Amino acid sequence: MRSAQALLLAPTIDALTRDPNPEWDGAPDLLSAGRPASGDDGGQSHLSATLHEMTIPSLTGGCLCGGVRFELSEPASAAGYCHCTRCQRRTGGGSSAQARIDGRIFRLVRGEDLVKAWRHPDGGFEKCFCRECGAQLFARNPDDPTQMSIRMGAFDDDPGVRPSWRAFVAYAAPWEPIPDDGLERYEEAKARF
Repeated sequence: MRSAQALLLAPTIDALTRDPNPEWDGAPDLLSAGRPASGDDGGQSHLSATLHEMTIPSLTGGCLCGGVRFELSEPASAAGYCHCTRCQRRTGGGSSAQARIDGRIFRLVRGEDLVKAWRHPDGGFEKCFCRECGAQLFARNPDDPTQMSIRMGAFDDDPGVRPSWRAFVAYAAPWEPIPDDGLERYEEAKARF
């Protein structure tokens, strides 16, 4: 029997790995772009007709063990720090640095079976991590998959966006004072988009 959490995770992972461009009807994805499609001409006409529509990922990232890999088709537009007690316990630190994205630009390219999600019984975003190495990867709103946050440390390279706010500062850890860095501060959550 599947647990309630497994039932919650199934639509999450399915939504994250679904082809974001279903109208392409079999167009090669980024992992298979170098292989010819099937057909009488070796797939060359289909391949050349779709190459101009394909995009190079803007950002890539993954977990510590390398089992989970993801890509974004566009850069992240905003980032901030969360000082809530859930993020403190999840990260083991005083805050969590995360980039907000539209979930439609996210694609899980490897390790779907390694991604585990946990959602607090009181609600909130699902926290997704690698079940093999424990790396925190992203969070998403299960009621609106366009609302996602990627952990800044999960990107392979500089994501190009810098944190510009601090949320849940009313709950900041007393052992890690919030720096006087000029970032906007919110006692509770910062409004999404």
